[in-house]
This record gives sequence, structure tokens and C-alpha cells, in this order.
Amino acid sequence: MNTPAGPGPAADRPVLEELDTEECLELISPGGIGRVAFDDGEGPAVIPVNYAVEGTAVIFRTSLEGRLNKSLATVLTGAAVRIAFEVDRIDEERHEGWSVLLRGGGEHLPDHERPAGASVEPWPGGDRPVYIRIEPQEISGRRLRHG
Repeated sequence: MNTPAGPGPAADRPVLEELDTEECLELISPGGIGRVAFDDGEGPAVIPVNYAVEGTAVIFRTSLEGRLNKSLATVLTGAAVRIAFEVDRIDEERHEGWSVLLRGGGEHLPDHERPAGASVEPWPGGDRPVYIRIEPQEISGRRLRHG
């Protein structure tokens, strides 16, 4: 026997909403930790990085031996590697949170183009002299929250 849907557990569930570009950039602008997804020649790879935001671009650092640096070193001069970059904040107890995804080209950031305001301090020790910038062609996000 079917019962009519009404108030109950479904009514208490959070709602999923799309975020506009401005809100996405506002959420990730403080910097912090995000994940970079790219093809390292052996298949998809995802690595966590400390990042900073400069305008709409995301900047992070890696080592000379890093997978992404090696992938960038194999492309033609001036070319970019396709990258996805994701940041999220999740409250597992409340079943709420948000996620922002940027997709675009990743490229080495020359010394003379490093913005003074975009300070990126990686958590791991060791030398990380390579700066990489992601210029997004697409920015999207979603938020899950109680209405």
C-alpha cells in the first residue's frame, strides 16, 4: 500500500543548490587546501595542494620532481595542461557543505609574473620552487544546506 508523501525525514533533508561564479570565487578566495586533478601520462591523478587565489586564477607550488611539474615540462612552450581544481568544505554532522570546481589550463608561472599578494606556503617540507597557475575556463559550484 502506498502512503502519500508528507512531512517527515525527506522534509528535513538538505537542499542542493548551484552557486554562481562570484560566490564560488568568494568561497575559495581565502586560499587553503584544494585538490588538483590531471593526467600524468599514466592516467588520472589527484593531489592535494596549498593554494592562493589571484583574481580568478589559482596558484600553487610544487617540487621539480612533482608529477604535475613533469607533465608541464613535456608540453610545448606556451601550452597549458588541462587541469581540474576542486575545493570543498563539508560538515558531516549536519550533512551540509559546498564544493567548487575550476577547469582550465595549468602553466608554469615565471618569476616575473608571480603576484606579490598571492603567497603560497606549502605545508610539507622540502624545496617547492615551481609555481603553477590555473587559468579557469569554467567555474562551477554547489552547496548543500538546510532550507
